[in-house]
Amino acid sequence: MFRRTLANAVCVTALAVTVTAAPAAATPTTPLPGTITLPSGFQPEGIAIGGRPFAYFGSRVDGDIYRVDLRTGAGATFSEGPGTASLGLKIDDGRLFVAGGAGGDARILDLRTGAVLKSYQLQPVGSNTFINDVIVTDEAAWFTDSRNLVLFKVPFGRHGRLPAAATAVPLTGDIQLRTGNNANGISTTPDGRGLIIVQSNTGFLFRVSTTGVTSRIDVGDTLVTNGDGLWLRGRDLYVVQNRLNQIAEIKLNRSATAGRLESVTTDPSFDVPTTIAEYGKRFYLPNARFTTPPTPETTYNAVAVPIP
Repeated sequence: MFRRTLANAVCVTALAVTVTAAPAAATPTTPLPGTITLPSGFQPEGIAIGGRPFAYFGSRVDGDIYRVDLRTGAGATFSEGPGTASLGLKIDDGRLFVAGGAGGDARILDLRTGAVLKSYQLQPVGSNTFINDVIVTDEAAWFTDSRNLVLFKVPFGRHGRLPAAATAVPLTGDIQLRTGNNANGISTTPDGRGLIIVQSNTGFLFRVSTTGVTSRIDVGDTLVTNGDGLWLRGRDLYVVQNRLNQIAEIKLNRSATAGRLESVTTDPSFDVPTTIAEYGKRFYLPNARFTTPPTPETTYNAVAVPIP
């Protein structure tokens, strides 16, 4: 049964900055399946949904991208992977941006054909790297590396043209490198002037300037340990806490310097969900099942819950 728990309020100072709301997906006229069956052995990680009722999932096994029609639950391989993982995914301007995990790479796919438009080797092959997630702004795509204090920026040219190379932006300021997964999920701030990252191993949230300077977001005593994918709706930041099987809702001020825990969402269908996307007033989350030994026969799915 879906459960939402309200949290105690913490004082938040709102800044006088105009917020541009993200465009909402179309609301379906018929009920959509609440559970999406994915291929056995697929080991899903990322999910992306655009304005149409199609969800794209990335595989940790070989990087395949699997597309599902949310109206029917039917799916098929959309783009074959390079043999390394496909983790965080985002859709923008007819393109699918893919974080390449331990492969140290990023790929941009054509959303119509699945063809690779551009590939970037962000870190050397075989190095200690984990390109984990991506967010797309008007100016660039930003990728996190959970093993190193750096973001990778793919700046857009005129009409969104992809550059020849990505740019490394070192992370400075409050964040400190720790053992395990560091910078994981990434989003923009509500005012669009900066970025937000979650540090999975500490549970800290950070505001990040476009030059890489980090400052810890003041959310009182709240920690979002095991924080993975992030989703921003207005000033509400939803943090998927994978091994805790829950979503924390953080109400931010517009510049994302402070916030408070608003609610915690759990559901019996959660089995280590990693990240999150929105369609039709529901959140969709792939169950990565990290606590289940993976085999070619292991079953996987994605589940939908109402947006709190």
